[in-house]
Amino acid sequence: MLAHKDEHFSGRSGWLRAAVLGANDGLLSTASIIVGVAAASSATGPVLVAGLAGLVAGALSMAAGEYVSVSSQADSESADLAREARELTRNADSEFEELVGILRTRGMSEATARQAALEMSEHDALGTHAREEIGLSDALAARPLEAAAASAIAFLVGGIPPLIVAAVTPFSGLAIAVSVVALVMLLALGAAGAKLGGAPIGRAAFRVAFWGVIAMAVTYGIGALFGTRL
Repeated sequence: MLAHKDEHFSGRSGWLRAAVLGANDGLLSTASIIVGVAAASSATGPVLVAGLAGLVAGALSMAAGEYVSVSSQADSESADLAREARELTRNADSEFEELVGILRTRGMSEATARQAALEMSEHDALGTHAREEIGLSDALAARPLEAAAASAIAFLVGGIPPLIVAAVTPFSGLAIAVSVVALVMLLALGAAGAKLGGAPIGRAAFRVAFWGVIAMAVTYGIGALFGTRL
């Protein structure tokens, strides 16, 4: 008989966070740059150059930032695991009793907790203490390269559509077209992220779209105020 394996939303948290944030930032920052520069310019060329530069720089920045952040988390996890390994070597008995106590707080009787602690420790003592004592597991482990790649790719995926819209739309309607496309995509992105993460779809989509509208409105206002078309 095949074992039944459930797929839980929490197991997606690492890559989902990086992917959603990357796509949202790519879409919103690129669209905002395009809208702001369009408000300050009188031709499409500068808008496209600014949008492309922002797209490339943003993707690299997201990857670097995510890598550094998640690497710091990974370093902390490695330090905790190393300390736990030393404790298991030096104080095996006290660590075992600590595990029994943790299992008892979760509803097990003394006898059951001791038997479970014994079997779990024999199977994987360090993994058991990492999971039960300090909350670390393979599913939620920090993966810097994975997070960095997801952020960069997602940023590019989110930022390319407004750039394409700007390239094919006449300059007179460029800012409006990019804003509309960005708003629709923000709604879709918020809904997709909520769906994958098991969160309420409507609230997540509205939240993403609301702040997107604010960002584009502010950048447009700055462009119009300081640009050539006052």
